[in-house]
Amino acid sequence: MSVPLHFVVKTRLVEVVEGLGEGAALPPERVLAKEFGVSRWTMRQAIRELIADGRLRARQGQGTFVATPKLVQPLALVSYTEALRAQGHTPAREVVDFDELAADAVLAEKLGIAEGEPVHRLERVLFADGQPIGLETTYLAVERFPTLKEVLDPTGSLYRCLTDQLGVRFGEGEELVETVIATPREAELLKATQSLPMLLLHRTSRDTTGRPIEAVRSLYRGDRVGFRATLRP
Repeated sequence: MSVPLHFVVKTRLVEVVEGLGEGAALPPERVLAKEFGVSRWTMRQAIRELIADGRLRARQGQGTFVATPKLVQPLALVSYTEALRAQGHTPAREVVDFDELAADAVLAEKLGIAEGEPVHRLERVLFADGQPIGLETTYLAVERFPTLKEVLDPTGSLYRCLTDQLGVRFGEGEELVETVIATPREAELLKATQSLPMLLLHRTSRDTTGRPIEAVRSLYRGDRVGFRATLRP
C-alpha cells in the first residue's frame, strides 16, 4: 500500500522540527518545499498536520514556530491547579458564566436529584502559562451546595473550596474521553480554529459515601493537552 507523499514529508519534517528546538521559527513554506523537492501544497498539508499534532504552532502574521511540549494531565480526581503547579506551570481561570439552571433528565440523574431542580453552572476557560487550553463547565446541585456562590472564588480552585470550606471528601469518579470538533463559540473562547481536534471529557464525581458531587464537561485543545492514566491489573 502506497504512503501519501505529504505523510512522508511530515515524517522528514519532524526531524527538522526536533533539530530547531522549542520556540524556533520554521523556515518559510516555499523554502522547505524547494528543499524537500515537493509542491507547496504538499508541504502545507504536512505542516498543517504537525500543527494539529501540537508539534508546531502558527502565529498569524508572524509564521510557524516549534511548539512547547504538550501538557500531560492525569486522569484522576485532582485539582487542576495542583496538577499544573506540580508540573511547574502557572494555572489560571477566566469565568465565562456562573449561574443557575433547571436540571434536565440527564443532568438530574448524574447529580442524583429530581428533574427541574436548580443546579449551579460554572463555566470557565482554563489557562496554562497564560495560554488557553480548556473550557470547563461544572454542574453542582443547589440543594447540596446552597452557599457555593458565597464561599467560592470562581477564579480559584473549586476542589479546594469544596474540600476545605464545604467539607466534601472525594471518593471516586467516572470519566469518558472522546474527540470532537469545537463549536464556533468554543473555538473563539479557546482562541482556536474549528478544524483543530479537541478532547472532550465527561466526568461525574462522588464522595466517600457514593453521593454525587458534580458533573463536569471539559473541552481541551488537542494540540496543547494530553492525558495519562495509570492502569493496574
